[in-house]
Amino acid sequence: MIVVKIVTQVKLMPEAEHAAALSATLRTVNDLACWVSEVAFAHGVPREYELRKHTYPRLKAEGLGAQAAQHTIKKVRDAYTTLRANIRAGNLGKPKSKRRRKAESKPITFRPDAAQPYDDRCLSWQYDQRTVSIWTTAGRIKGVRFVCSTDALKVLQQYRKGESDLIERDGVFYLIATCEVPEAETYEPDGFIGVDLGIVNIATTSTGYQAAGRALNRYRKRQLALRAKLQKKRTKSARRRLKERSRREARHVKNTNHIIAKTIVTEAERTSAGISLEELKGIRQRVRLRKPQRVALHSWSFAQLGDFIVYKAKRAGVPLVFVDPAYTSQSCAECGHVDKRNRVHQGLFICRGCGVVAHADRNASHNIAQRGESVWNAGRESRVPATR
Repeated sequence: MIVVKIVTQVKLMPEAEHAAALSATLRTVNDLACWVSEVAFAHGVPREYELRKHTYPRLKAEGLGAQAAQHTIKKVRDAYTTLRANIRAGNLGKPKSKRRRKAESKPITFRPDAAQPYDDRCLSWQYDQRTVSIWTTAGRIKGVRFVCSTDALKVLQQYRKGESDLIERDGVFYLIATCEVPEAETYEPDGFIGVDLGIVNIATTSTGYQAAGRALNRYRKRQLALRAKLQKKRTKSARRRLKERSRREARHVKNTNHIIAKTIVTEAERTSAGISLEELKGIRQRVRLRKPQRVALHSWSFAQLGDFIVYKAKRAGVPLVFVDPAYTSQSCAECGHVDKRNRVHQGLFICRGCGVVAHADRNASHNIAQRGESVWNAGRESRVPATR
């Protein structure tokens, strides 16, 4: 059975003494994780089993339980694995770049409130009572209440599997649980819906749906100006307001992307169509823009929207393919003529070959839909030579 891994977040509502124990636990395990990281760095980042021999006795002596100590070591080792993967992928720049040298020259550190993984030996759920029993350095705490939506609770009861992460944000504790939801059986698509992603229009589909980005872009500019204004004041009340507003923009953008993704997947499911998306990985490294345009590009959350569409499509059994986005904005969806001048400006497409006039993003979405159908059909064709 193929599953889709999703995360479900619940908010903990501990008593005052329990909150102090949870906070102290996070600070203790993350302080010790920093020490484990220093040991790993000094020994050339050995494998997890070798690292355990150097660090496990002290972690136990510092009051960590067996499972908590193992998870702390694994968390450090996973952090170095991620760092090496980013270096190999070039995400931290070229070999002699300042950013890469800085990352390679010192041990990884962990914030005092960084997430700590818990497995079923350290954490148990009581869904009917909506409480959890959780390990802390002050002992096991039972009956800690949590709150979440009815749908989230249903997903937790049916599909929670594996570890859950305890995190603290501004004095509030959350548990982020991993759920393995079975994929629905993929149906045979009756055509494809092309999705053109952009900044001016967040998403434009070949069926006519368009999610305009004007409101979101205005919201981002307003938040940017407000942050700059508060940072300039440098007063205690300004710092308090900045803290209150932290992550507000990210939450708003995430909610907007969820709504757009759900609309697209629901439309595809209703019409028994597949979804064709652009493969935009690496676009920030490829594109060169003037300084005023860089904020818009780097604020563009196309990857998050794409991820939401992918996992929602898998849960609904909607076929999905990724296509090469090259020249989709310069090609005519009617005659296939490619010319840079076809794209008159952001919203207007006039083909120099056949004269068709269309909205530029709508034309691109039709090209993406055609490519998606070609990719799907090519994937179904047998590559085995015919037998005589």
